[in-house]
Amino acid sequence: MNNTSETVGRQLREWRQRRRLSQLALASEAEISQRHLSFVESGRARPSRDMVLLLSEYLDVPLRARNTMLTAAGHAPHYPHHRLDTPEQSGMRGMIEKVLHGHLPHPALAVDRHWGLICANAAAQRLMSDAAPHLLTGEVNVLRLSLHPEGLAPRILNLAEWRAHLLNRLDHDISYSADARLAQLRDELAAYPVSGPGGNLASDAAQAGSIAIPLRLKADAGPLSFLSTTTVFGTAVDVSLSEVTIEAFFPADDRTAQALA
Repeated sequence: MNNTSETVGRQLREWRQRRRLSQLALASEAEISQRHLSFVESGRARPSRDMVLLLSEYLDVPLRARNTMLTAAGHAPHYPHHRLDTPEQSGMRGMIEKVLHGHLPHPALAVDRHWGLICANAAAQRLMSDAAPHLLTGEVNVLRLSLHPEGLAPRILNLAEWRAHLLNRLDHDISYSADARLAQLRDELAAYPVSGPGGNLASDAAQAGSIAIPLRLKADAGPLSFLSTTTVFGTAVDVSLSEVTIEAFFPADDRTAQALA
């Protein structure tokens, strides 16, 4: 057994277990023998480049982690990785900004895999403008900005409900990506206090028969209510682009629509 085969085998086994698949189930899906998969996971066989790509596709492994597995197996990374602020990605970043601008007058923003703010349209920037300056400088984290006592939290009328929704989404992200930084972020957010008008743990959305959990904000024009949608680039083959998420907010009632217009 060599260290290279052992390392990639361990990674494949961890992803398989994370997806709650047995060796037999994965082998059947990938149309390979369970014996060969067992040899790969134990390090007795080093997988080919095509085998790593095949198994990672069936396991829905994030592109970044697929490159890591390929490297561990002694192969070159398969997926390109360009930061969105590089010349190679200027066209893609411009497209993201056009999508956000086209959503006006409603708020929309783009975030990376750690919920770091990439860019936001004017409506979203205005909603965030009342937060403490230290939350809006440097690397801005959208979840921290939302739930921090000096961020949007004092203005969220259904804070407990919205907080539970965000933590559940973060749990899903952690389960999918196994990202330790996201786990640390969740611990931080869970420690923030829940107080104020949105501190009641009762689900306002459920009581009102809503179809989705709204974000209800206190504003000068009166309470604003939003429903959010999430957009990802499903055919992305660049690592950075595959990790971009666009969060778009729509008015949940006529009052909000009129106020935004």
